[in-house]
Amino acid sequence: MSQIKFSLFVVLTAAFLNSSFAQINIDTVKAGPFDMGKMWTFDAPPTQFFTKTYGFEANAKWFENTRLAAVRFASWCSASFVSGSGLVMTNHHCSREVSLKVQKAGENFSENGFYAKTLKDERKVEDLYVDQLVQILDITDRMQKAADQGATEEEKSARRRSEQEAITNEYKSKSGWEGLELQVIRFYSGGRYALYGFKRYNDVRLVFIPELQLGYYGGDFDNFTYPRYALDCTFFRVYDDKGKPLQTPHFFKFNINGANEGEPVFVIGNPGTTNRLQTISDLEFRRDVQLPLTLTSLKSRSQMLKDYLATNFSDSIQNTIFGLENSIKAISGIHGGMQNPYLMARKAAFERDFKAKAAQNPKTQPYLAEWEQISNRNQELRKSYPLVIALANMAAGDNAGTAMAFAFQTARVATNSPNAAQAKRSLAVPYQAGNPALELKSLANQLRIAAESLGADDPFVKKALNGQTPEVAAAALLRQTRINDADYRNKIAGLSADDLAKETDPLIQLALMAVPRADAEVTKFRGLMGAQQASRGNLGRALYEVYGEQIPPDATFSLRISDGVVAGYDY
Repeated sequence: MSQIKFSLFVVLTAAFLNSSFAQINIDTVKAGPFDMGKMWTFDAPPTQFFTKTYGFEANAKWFENTRLAAVRFASWCSASFVSGSGLVMTNHHCSREVSLKVQKAGENFSENGFYAKTLKDERKVEDLYVDQLVQILDITDRMQKAADQGATEEEKSARRRSEQEAITNEYKSKSGWEGLELQVIRFYSGGRYALYGFKRYNDVRLVFIPELQLGYYGGDFDNFTYPRYALDCTFFRVYDDKGKPLQTPHFFKFNINGANEGEPVFVIGNPGTTNRLQTISDLEFRRDVQLPLTLTSLKSRSQMLKDYLATNFSDSIQNTIFGLENSIKAISGIHGGMQNPYLMARKAAFERDFKAKAAQNPKTQPYLAEWEQISNRNQELRKSYPLVIALANMAAGDNAGTAMAFAFQTARVATNSPNAAQAKRSLAVPYQAGNPALELKSLANQLRIAAESLGADDPFVKKALNGQTPEVAAAALLRQTRINDADYRNKIAGLSADDLAKETDPLIQLALMAVPRADAEVTKFRGLMGAQQASRGNLGRALYEVYGEQIPPDATFSLRISDGVVAGYDY
């Protein structure tokens, strides 16, 4: 795509251009018309834009067929019908784990793949479904009027939730909406709302999945970044209510001739989440604090699991690593863009233009104060986020290990923390001791993150490490703790804070030290983020008032169509 190719060029050449940025007057940089991307919705299809840009006459029937050919693959991926008999294609990495549900004794899909030679060989995957978007309704006025009746942000949120529930219940029985899965979609952070109705197909059967080496050949570079050699696909078939392959006129036909240079090309799918409408202040907080700490956490956890996997292979851990690496790749790209002064200058230019237009419109003038309020909160978030990622994440078994997580939840119940109810639910699940080697690596990894985020002089870090490396400290803590002893867990269950404080178990002592501080910080962090969301909602309404549908909204895992032209890559 020409626009994407230009953006990619800007990012890739940033290292060469940075030296010359000092000679550029950043204040003269202009915003591009599609700096926010081109993730158009099917609520407002860009018919005229396609005609003007590509000479392509996309009428209502074309958009309808395109929308109905695309489906959501369960709750986590995009897919599409690729035949008139219900064949669905999605990515290998989207289906790798769910496909293992139909693997039989003696089979190994990761090593050998699977192929159903006949319809009777196709295997139904329990609890798997695909959703097809069949109804769209604009409900913006109802949602905004309901929210505007609230005096505080809490009341506004409560009224939005109430109105959303009322609309959903109302349309469940309306003609054309019966039996559909209903979902309220928010665009422009609340500038627009739509009710989507999905036809859900619950009989989905595995047809083909390649072996892991073929599905992920070449790693990220050949599989995700520049797809060339991998067979990153899986095929399923959707069956109708009578148990027959679904007959559908809406599907994407394979073109055996491929694409030609200069041809218009359209990408249809459900992109997860983007934040392109955030303010400069938001981006600076994410660039300087949030994303670096998040990347440190993701990379260290991925490397830890890779080290473990080298001698203890596990399909589930392999899938976890794939997920972490995909997140690392995505966030690294985002962070790289935020570090590019030219791209940030374009964002600043857009913000200046937006403010100027908003100041001239009586409907949007009340929202002008939101920029300063967002900036002030981001200063507080800079202080809060390191504590959240260092201490609050100790409570998750996936981060610090099962034993430390149990200690945290027990301390939360004993101290009647704001998260006590959630902690009780967590403790109600039967305890399963983690793999000793993985427990050690997990705890050491989280202790290292705490030390890097909070500094060596932090009281928790000093007590946890005791002057030792994270690896040595974690080994000592796990050697001394009694949490893996069922009798000890029963003994400390339900103790008061005073009684629990008498326990000498090192993980319990660390948890009692960290929980009040961590939970107070989480409460503060959530409050700040909630206020930020409310402010962004107001700016979203202002944005839609000023620009309308000239600017497509952020991704919300809702169906979108993007456009460009086929162009070669300068290898």
